[in-house]
Amino acid sequence: MAVWTLGLNHTTAPLDLRGRFAFAVDQLAPTLHRLRHDLADKTDQSTEAAILSTCNRTEIYCAADQAAVTDTLHWLAQTGSVQAHELASHTYILEGDEAARHAFRVASGLDSMVLGEAQILGQMKDAVRAAEQAGALGTTLNQLFQRSFAVAKEVRTVTDIGAHSISMAAASVRLASQLFEDLKDIKVLFVGAGEMIELVVTHFAARQPRSMAIANRSMERGEKLATRFGAEVMRLAELPERLHEFDAVISCTASTLPLIGLGAVERALKKRKHRPMFMVDLAVPRDIEPEVKSLEDVYLYTVDDLASVVQAGQAQRQAAVAEAEVIIDAGVQSFMHWLTQRGTVPLIQELLQQTEQWREAELARARKLLAKGDDPEQALEALSRGLMQKMLHGAMAELRSADPEHREQTMQAVQRLFLRKER
Repeated sequence: MAVWTLGLNHTTAPLDLRGRFAFAVDQLAPTLHRLRHDLADKTDQSTEAAILSTCNRTEIYCAADQAAVTDTLHWLAQTGSVQAHELASHTYILEGDEAARHAFRVASGLDSMVLGEAQILGQMKDAVRAAEQAGALGTTLNQLFQRSFAVAKEVRTVTDIGAHSISMAAASVRLASQLFEDLKDIKVLFVGAGEMIELVVTHFAARQPRSMAIANRSMERGEKLATRFGAEVMRLAELPERLHEFDAVISCTASTLPLIGLGAVERALKKRKHRPMFMVDLAVPRDIEPEVKSLEDVYLYTVDDLASVVQAGQAQRQAAVAEAEVIIDAGVQSFMHWLTQRGTVPLIQELLQQTEQWREAELARARKLLAKGDDPEQALEALSRGLMQKMLHGAMAELRSADPEHREQTMQAVQRLFLRKER
């Protein structure tokens, strides 16, 4: 089986390009169906597939009899309405052991914007679960991901890769504290109610702001999160009229279009008499129009802007990277050994089927001899001799017929197969 990965991330592609290829969890099943259908049409083979999509990366993992890298690239480009050659300059393509190594490094947090962050492992498990539910996951990719999770667990257990890690959520609070003298005096609005917003709310709640509100498309989910932290809940439709009430706005939804536009922020600033607003857009695609950043009294940060903040503590974690890479190397070797062995399975099955036929044939002969009243000892002798002749027939025929050029190879093969000394 061939294994390959096509991806783009925060180091290879700008935010707006990544936004074109962001897939919400509820989009994964139909997207995987289209991908596998299109690849089947082009390659005439069934392909296992999984898609990992976060604010920092979109990656397609595939496995099939033959790699179809170019077809996968063209499919992704078409999905994002981008020319394939343009997309190619912002992607990475990995095959075989390099694809496995990448999956293990991603799961372990070594390829993240925040070195050693743990959130990516949960996102990867969600992606695998979605692929499994969509019927897109087969034996090969299942092995790849299960081994990725095991390696990630070992890396976090054995090394200090997660030590001193500053998350995107913590970075948001740190930036806000640089703008406002005391976070206890500010009102904070959170747009969305997913995992990332939950993390940010947790960090802000610890600083006890004057008030917090959660705006979400689903009131039920918003209320559940608001109840946990003593926050107000509001509908997304209320955003334009109430935006001016908040000093800090942190947004992260799965919307394909911006929820907060330039005009809405301009009106909010007028009502605030140009008191500063702190805004963080953690969504990919963007939730807040990029033009908002040009406003004089707005401090808008995107996921890419937070990079320098989250790199704090990076030096302390670098020592753990070497240890983690050793664990990953061992995991890659183990996976590739398993993958190589998978290629021999059909031959092993055929060999077992053939020997079973021989066994049944010789047993049938022995039973006939016994039924005729022959001596059991002679029946056993005939059975063992018949099995021996059947098993050696192919080797003996090859030795007799092999031309001089290949006879030495044949003799060595026979020695390995039949004359190996037990250890």
